[in-house]
Formats: sequence, structure tokens, C-alpha cells
Amino acid sequence: MTHPIVSAEVTVEFVNLPEPRTEGGMPLLTALHNRRSTRSFAQRPLDDVLLSTLLWAAFGINRSDSGLRTAPSARNWQEIDLYVALPEGLYVLEPVGWRLRLVTGEDLRAATGLQDYVSTAPLNLVYVSRLSKLDETDKPLRQFYTALDAGFISQNVYLFCAAWGLATVARGLVDRRALAKAMRLDPDQRVVLAQSVGFPA
Repeated sequence: MTHPIVSAEVTVEFVNLPEPRTEGGMPLLTALHNRRSTRSFAQRPLDDVLLSTLLWAAFGINRSDSGLRTAPSARNWQEIDLYVALPEGLYVLEPVGWRLRLVTGEDLRAATGLQDYVSTAPLNLVYVSRLSKLDETDKPLRQFYTALDAGFISQNVYLFCAAWGLATVARGLVDRRALAKAMRLDPDQRVVLAQSVGFPA
């Protein structure tokens, strides 16, 4: 996956994702048996089909007639955006067009967490809630629901990684203020969780 670095002349750039695989893989109970957190990653990138399938498993559309997703969402807010931090830049997933929109050509992997391994993990996912999609529910309840929704997506990633021989770990140790600035988030967006993914070392 390549692209020119974002500049003042390049305001929006998209990477169309290949069709994800939506069948096959390991039986669920075997994947649950293999599910674990791993903090050591080989320096081997995920190919485009594997990345596409991972993102579909995480929070892709599995019912095209309704736009509903592979992970549940409180009140169907679908307030979580998936940001994809790769060596060549930071992207955000656009499920309807099944593409990645480039946010910045900078390598922000190191900014997605405070652990040493995040800077070299081939892929770091960042789960970001968009508060404007929520209703007038009181703040503690909104925080609970967005954390719950991010957790559903993260567990999908865990199970996919277990089924496809990938390593992953979800991470809450994040400088959210600094990361939000680096990611150029809008005022109504909040970093909820990060997750590193790659082949096991």
C-alpha cells in the first residue's frame, strides 16, 4: 500500500480495500481456546487482503441491506471510528465505501501507546468515539457505552487474530490528549482504546 505523503496540495486520498474474506477460518471454540494477548511482533506487514478481512471482522458491514455491522453498538449509534496506523501513514476506515481515507502520511505508530513495542508493530488500531453520534444520555452512561462498543470490536479483532495466526494486544495505556492532537481529531472525538496487531515474533 503506497501513496504520496500528504501535503497542502493533497487534501484527501483514499485506498480502496480489496474484498474481504467472509467465510472460512478456524472454528469459534478453537479460536477461543487460542485467544490471548501477545506483545511481541514480527516485522512482517499484513497483505492487503488480510488487512481488509481483519477490518471487516472488526467492524465491517455484514448486512448490506441495513448497514449493520459485525460488532454490536449501543442503540445502533455506531459511534466508534477505526483508525489504522501503518508505517506509511494514518488512515480511518470508511465502511460504506470499503476504503481507507488517509489522515496523515506520518508514521504515528509510536504515538498510539506508551509501550516500546507499539512503534514497531506492523499495525496499530485506534478506536475513537464520536460524541456527536450519541443522544442526550448522561455522561457516565455514554462513557460506559462507548467503552463497551470499543470492547466488542476489540474482541472481534482478538478472535480473528486467534483464527488466522496473528498476534494482538489491546492497550489502554495511551496519552490520549497527545494522540488526539497527532491524529488531528475533531473536538467531538475521543480516543477510547488502542490495539496492536501483527504476526507473532
